[in-house]
Amino acid sequence: MDGKVGEYAALARRKGDIWYAGAMCNWVARDLTIDFSFLGAGTYEAVIFKDGINSDREATDYKREVIKISATDKLNIHLAPGGGWTSRIRKINGKSWSQEIAKTFMERYPDPMDFPWGSWSYPQGYMLLGIEKLWESTGDKKYYDYIMKFVDEAVDSSGYIKQFDGNSLDIIMPGATVVWAYKQTGLEKYKKAAEQIRKSFEGYPRTSDSLFWHGRPLKGEVWIDGSFVAQIFLTKYGKYVADSIYCFREAARQLIGMHSHLKKANTGLMYHAWDEDHDAPWADKKTGLSPEVWSEGLGWYALALVETLDIYPKNNPYRAELESIDRELMKSLKNYQDQKTGLWYDIVDKGDMPANFNDPSGSSMFLYAIKKSIELGLISEDEYASVVNKAYKGLITKAKINQVDGLVDIIGGCDGVCVQTSYDKYVKYEKKINAKETIDGFLWGTWIVEKSQSHN
Repeated sequence: MDGKVGEYAALARRKGDIWYAGAMCNWVARDLTIDFSFLGAGTYEAVIFKDGINSDREATDYKREVIKISATDKLNIHLAPGGGWTSRIRKINGKSWSQEIAKTFMERYPDPMDFPWGSWSYPQGYMLLGIEKLWESTGDKKYYDYIMKFVDEAVDSSGYIKQFDGNSLDIIMPGATVVWAYKQTGLEKYKKAAEQIRKSFEGYPRTSDSLFWHGRPLKGEVWIDGSFVAQIFLTKYGKYVADSIYCFREAARQLIGMHSHLKKANTGLMYHAWDEDHDAPWADKKTGLSPEVWSEGLGWYALALVETLDIYPKNNPYRAELESIDRELMKSLKNYQDQKTGLWYDIVDKGDMPANFNDPSGSSMFLYAIKKSIELGLISEDEYASVVNKAYKGLITKAKINQVDGLVDIIGGCDGVCVQTSYDKYVKYEKKINAKETIDGFLWGTWIVEKSQSHN
């Protein structure tokens, strides 16, 4: 691109679909302009490493930044004495973050059974339901094939799922992919497999007012997480397989009952869990409630509401109450959104408390639920469009391009959080790059915004 013997050089080279551009200089600091006219048409993401303020004295002092560029852009850079500048540039035009994270799943886990945690549990179901949405909006058969690979590994020729034991609500959720496979193919083996899961509800332990325990060993414990992992299967089974009267009634009973027990005063929010016996380590001895409103937990409930309402019979007597709960929750989420970042705090209603942080997992779920509520006509687009736009912009700041494989990493989330005993336990829970619930949620949250318009 530019250079002078013994003084400085600026070069660009391409390997496959990726451009690498860099510059270096002698011991005289200088400013250069990088002209990106060598790029083709479209939008690109540049991951840049540049000299830090003390790099002339300390070689490890550098700064990393990610920017979007095109062939018409020019970038002014500063090279410290003996310094350098480098970038890795990849085209993103015509793509979307939801497609990029789906590509990441499929390349890092060619066999979806290998996606953590376990081979048949809620993370696979959550991820594959997101892949299903991409297939429906794009028609790209690679998404269809990826889901079917999972289902066909799980369901044998007789229609039996060996990994399924019905021991907790968490392992119900992947059953939604089996219902999907039956809907797509009409094959009897998938129907039998779905029936195997449906029968696990018969005799499943409940509280005295018929709410499911989160797991068979968790006596009397109702976790808000269970609202989604169980109801997403039940409603789809009722819609596409059989037992519609029972399935929709049961889903409503669980969602309404959870709301009754878990709601926090007049906030419109809901606690993470309730123990009927008041003896769980996290339970308040008087109320049985967990200590906080945890964003991801509330996010599961928000997803359960909108996904249920999406296919819930219009004339069902429970629908009006479910719609009312949804409107109340969406209003509260709007009020508690962090205006600076567009995201939501880990403990939703305590954004001003020490150590609290913007949770990308719960925020993804809230983004999806609010946008879906708009699409269902439950809330006003005029009132909530700005909430969606801010949330989307905030969410994608959590996406980073991995410098080794060129795929997407999602930062800032926590992995496998169960009910905690205190505020500090929640907010100080270890964060992990690519926490499984966070990357699944990122797919859902970006897809619902990107499916109808470009955000590249």
